[in-house]
Amino acid sequence: MTNAIAIALGLAIVAAAAIDLTIWDGDHLLFLARRAVVFLDWVAFWR
Repeated sequence: MTNAIAIALGLAIVAAAAIDLTIWDGDHLLFLARRAVVFLDWVAFWR
């Protein structure tokens, strides 16, 4: 991954989080955070 791609990806993630916080009050971020915790628990089980 080049630096330009990494910066573009980072800016896209920050922009998506900012849009979610302004329009939907962070509901989608909370949903993704909960799913990430469940996924990490599942991965830790298979370790």
